[in-house]
Amino acid sequence: MAKASNTNRKPVIITFKPKDKRSTSKDKQEILASAIDDGDINFVTAETVSRQARPVASGEDLMKVGYDVNRYEAPILMANLTQAEIDKLKKDKNVVRVEEDGEMHALDGPDALAQTTPVGITQVKAPAAWPSSQGEGIKVFICDTGIDSDHPDLVANLRTGKSFVPTESSTEDFHGHGTHCAGTVAAVHNNIGVVGVAPYAYLYPVKVLSSTGSGQWSWLIAALDWIMSKKGARVASMSLGGGGAPQALGDMCEAAYDDGVLLVAAAGNSGPGNNTVGFPAKYPHVMAISAVDSADIIAGFSSRGPEVEVCAPGVSVLSTTRGGGYGTMSGTSMACPHVSGVAALAWGSHRSCTNKQVRWLLNTFVDKVGDQDPEKYGKGRVDANASSFWIGTPPEHTL
Repeated sequence: MAKASNTNRKPVIITFKPKDKRSTSKDKQEILASAIDDGDINFVTAETVSRQARPVASGEDLMKVGYDVNRYEAPILMANLTQAEIDKLKKDKNVVRVEEDGEMHALDGPDALAQTTPVGITQVKAPAAWPSSQGEGIKVFICDTGIDSDHPDLVANLRTGKSFVPTESSTEDFHGHGTHCAGTVAAVHNNIGVVGVAPYAYLYPVKVLSSTGSGQWSWLIAALDWIMSKKGARVASMSLGGGGAPQALGDMCEAAYDDGVLLVAAAGNSGPGNNTVGFPAKYPHVMAISAVDSADIIAGFSSRGPEVEVCAPGVSVLSTTRGGGYGTMSGTSMACPHVSGVAALAWGSHRSCTNKQVRWLLNTFVDKVGDQDPEKYGKGRVDANASSFWIGTPPEHTL
């Protein structure tokens, strides 16, 4: 009999009856062997894969390699067979079914071949604002755990930052939180991965949280002092918080605000109780940001209270992660950078404005959401499109 060409073979999955229900004492491989015309198939098993670094020998004909699922509840063989062999097996009463193998695809986050606009970016209407502003040149200081300096979606916008963590001189992110926040603000518009709210804003890594995700208030105070030494439009994005902050931090926030820095902070994740906003968001010179889901409903974890100024998406937010990847995170930490990005867009289209005028824009041009309870949503969910396209000289926000 002529040997079948490998090009005539196709991968199939063969399911057998359990061994004790077969009409023969033969095992699966023996039943298959009686149906094939062209020699033996080398079957590997889970045990083979576990025991050997390489279960298939180098140079072995892969068309003659199969896989044996050696389980009573799933007696399966996978092999490459000709149509004649398949037809013969289908007639065997000990074979339950013979199915063609199919192709599957990973269903994880976006890879380097396609860019995704995360839901939150659309929710705050950033793409609609881009014809007016993409935040070019606006300085956003990510006060966090640092930023992945090699991430392909961040490197173009990265500028030299500073670490205020005594044991970590580098601004490299050893935790991941800061990189995720940075991507929401300004992942670049480059047809890979994701895009941020303000894809041309400048990202400054300001490390005030260590690799454990915690830090000292004094480190933030020092960081704000350093940010004040910079010039131009500046946004300090602070996805951090705590209780019992020293008054010195409140004083420093007031000084930075009066110096022209727009301070944006996560309200905290101590909800759903009332009066749960933490520091520094609790200070009047800082914008306190609560988190909503994709339906614009307050997140259960989101802190609330009279200090909440505006809200933004903070549930299952897709953004950049350490090591050049992408992933989702939830928290008011994720809502905060959405607002920082919207601030960069608004400031980019109103370049002569002060931080206090930009704050007025963010508070004035919002979408009313949920039950409009101000202690949950503040003025509403930020609207990048309306705040960026508004024409005129905005008044200053009043405390």
